[in-house]
Amino acid sequence: MTDLSARIDALEMRLTEQDVVIDDLNATITAQWRQIDALTRQMAKLVEEVEQASHRPASGAPEPPPPHY
Repeated sequence: MTDLSARIDALEMRLTEQDVVIDDLNATITAQWRQIDALTRQMAKLVEEVEQASHRPASGAPEPPPPHY
């Protein structure tokens, strides 16, 4: 019986360790998903701004030289 009890104890310890690892992985994946979602929204906003800037008509006048020129 001692051998069976030792095996059960070992399995219970492994299960507990695996539960901790699973919780840690879940927290990591959740944090990464939030970051990916924020970066995706930011990227879409930047793409939209670039597209809007490229469609603006350019003024025909050249830029004036800087003051120190």
